[in-house]
Amino acid sequence: MLMTQTLPVAAPVAAPSRRWWTLITVGLAQLMVVLDSTVVNIALPAAQADLGFSNGERQWIITAYSLAFGSLLLLGGRLSDLIGRKRTFIIGLIGFAAASALGGAADSFGLLVAARALQGVFGALLAPTALAVLTTTFTIPKERARAFGVFGAIAGAGGAVGLLLGGFLTEKLDWRWNLYINVVIAIIAVIGAIVFVTNAERTGPRPKLDIPGTIFVSGALFGLVFGLSNAETDGWDSPLTWGMLAGFVVLITAFVLWQRRAAHPLLPLSIVLDRNRAAAYTAVLLAGAGMFGIFLFVTYYLQASLGYTPIQTGLSFLPMIGMLVVAAQLGTNLLLPRFGPKVMVPFGMTIAAVGMVLLTRLDLGSEYVPDILIPLMILGFGMGSTMPAAMQTATLGVDREFAGVASAMVNTSQQVGGSIGVALLNTLAATAATDYLAANQPATAAVAARAAIESYNTAYWWGAGIFATGAVIAALLFRRRGQGLALHTEPAADAEPVLAH
Repeated sequence: MLMTQTLPVAAPVAAPSRRWWTLITVGLAQLMVVLDSTVVNIALPAAQADLGFSNGERQWIITAYSLAFGSLLLLGGRLSDLIGRKRTFIIGLIGFAAASALGGAADSFGLLVAARALQGVFGALLAPTALAVLTTTFTIPKERARAFGVFGAIAGAGGAVGLLLGGFLTEKLDWRWNLYINVVIAIIAVIGAIVFVTNAERTGPRPKLDIPGTIFVSGALFGLVFGLSNAETDGWDSPLTWGMLAGFVVLITAFVLWQRRAAHPLLPLSIVLDRNRAAAYTAVLLAGAGMFGIFLFVTYYLQASLGYTPIQTGLSFLPMIGMLVVAAQLGTNLLLPRFGPKVMVPFGMTIAAVGMVLLTRLDLGSEYVPDILIPLMILGFGMGSTMPAAMQTATLGVDREFAGVASAMVNTSQQVGGSIGVALLNTLAATAATDYLAANQPATAAVAARAAIESYNTAYWWGAGIFATGAVIAALLFRRRGQGLALHTEPAADAEPVLAH
């Protein structure tokens, strides 16, 4: 029967100590990818002053990375399945470090943009491979829960860590060190990968890369990310915005139709059609969209409205990181095994929605304690309860043969969610500020400051709505415990059974 076939890839079982060193190595790679966006954001003003590019050009420092990263994630995940995860992991680390060094040494705007795009290419190779290594290394239920608790905490807290690190590097050293720091992290991770990451041995024929599927989905994701980025800068009424989004719809439809008949599908539809995994990918997408409001608008509020320095801003997020780590460990080790994702993901998103609502109370006279501290800690607890549970469920029960591309779907969901959050929340916030200024003439400095607060509050309310929507969808989609794949049921053999597709 199809359900009892063995996989073409069998992974050796690593010793317990070796597995935990692998987790540290994978965690470093994930931290490097996640914090990169926020450290570069903090460095942008200094880089702009140094290289002399315009405000209109500035967006391409961010967009070049997100376009390459978002459009190539599924390809990167599948390549890790085809050429070996250890090899792909090391190539991704070295490439990301080299691109970062190139960006740090850039003496022109064009070279910096090219380096950021190259970072995105190798980030798309590295991010899903890191999660796939984790998925195939930790198969013992209790260890798997702990590992995903750590990994999920890094994924959720990396942005806030980037704010702190970026502020310190920019103020104390130079904006270029926001890129050079990746070289340091990558060197350590490469050594760890060489020593601790195990190689899977292929026992069957090597599958072929799905070239048409790769073209369809890469083009579709490029259109989606570019369309949303263009909506942020040119508005939702831009023909280019809707043209790119229409292209996404056409290409993603072609991709799905092709996957149904491809001999070697890039993404077997059984992976995303499994109810629990579909719910997990949706939760990661919506959490990514909602989290954007936390980092971007709270950062603007602290620096522009309250006058915090970049370092003070980064330090302000530390309690949120602490709560996120606590919730991630508590959730994955104690609560998730007991209640399952159908309870934990809606619970975490509901808590995050409450934190976002509390942020709407902030004004020009708010104090850090308790006005800012309490909402951030609540948000940290909510995200720490959501992300590890969703990520663990999204990769549970997937064939080792497709662990890379299934992991890539997690990264793709988070990237697309972030892009949606950027475009949607920025547009809504800008509209709220414009409406407030129009209704409160003359536009004095005090009125402008108040308009900024109104724009932030609008983003927080919509962010709360995104989390609340995610809670409802997760509660409806996730199976009850005991239905379908059990969260802590793993096969005894090294090779997991093949899912029907």
